[in-house]
Amino acid sequence: MNAVTVTSVVRKFGDVVAVDDLTLEIRRREMFALVGPDGAGKTTVMRMLCGITPPTSGSINVLGFDVTQQPEEVKKRIGYLSQKFSLYGDLTIDENIEFFAEIHGVSQYRERRDELLAFTRLTPFRGRLADRLSGGMKQKLALACTLIHSPELLLLDEPTTGVDPVSRRDFWKVLANLLRTGMTIVMTTPYLDEAERCNRVTMMSGGKNLVTDSPRAMKNLMRGEVVEVVCADLRRSFARVRTLPLVREAQAFGDRLNILVENAARDVPPLLQELKESRIDVEHWRVIPPSLENVFISLLSAQASGDPGGGSTPP
Repeated sequence: MNAVTVTSVVRKFGDVVAVDDLTLEIRRREMFALVGPDGAGKTTVMRMLCGITPPTSGSINVLGFDVTQQPEEVKKRIGYLSQKFSLYGDLTIDENIEFFAEIHGVSQYRERRDELLAFTRLTPFRGRLADRLSGGMKQKLALACTLIHSPELLLLDEPTTGVDPVSRRDFWKVLANLLRTGMTIVMTTPYLDEAERCNRVTMMSGGKNLVTDSPRAMKNLMRGEVVEVVCADLRRSFARVRTLPLVREAQAFGDRLNILVENAARDVPPLLQELKESRIDVEHWRVIPPSLENVFISLLSAQASGDPGGGSTPP
């Protein structure tokens, strides 16, 4: 049985369609990511999975229970960590966890609290007020509070947004350990490198599911080869290469271009010649494996242009 089954779900807010005919199956014991730009519908999906926001139409089954008909049964079995830190700043770490244990009816919580504090490496700080914690420590405290009643399904809405890189790494170590215990984890994230760590990913745009698959399978969606080009004048280079017939797609990432061509060995020499004739100096180029970011931007470009072959994305 799946942990989550979403069937033909639509969610409207007035005339705005936030989620549009979404169908998903999330397996037990997997880490599953929803990715997409702001306004893609990710948070609305998470709130519907929790039973906070009802679907306008369609059905959602979580851990064998209908979210609309049996919301209390669902809430007993899930943990939800929202985007915003929602704990109590004037309570200590210990007191926050105790408060959430009481909300969930966990009377014998002290041993579980000690386990969670050790698990999240917060034990030395248990007497500190939540307001005095760093961003990463606040997220780990929020996670500990979410886990106090031992949920079967953990829902995380952009849990590492605004968290420093070291704290992000530590948070992911905690999630990996949770996954080993048999928990199912569903998360939204704006970071495509985080999505690559998940078993499967759904890419969303405009409330729709563009594709659902493993990160490896998604990368196979990219036809052709990705060439990374480092050059002096990025904007002028981008404007030039996107006009070339041999370039299927061009994307700008920082100080370099990712250029999709059919065959690098055949297409790179004339590409470099075109740039040279345009007086654009190429410092370095190489063929690279496609990233999820390449795939996602390609899918968004294809959606925007109505061209399944993809398009190009400006810097």
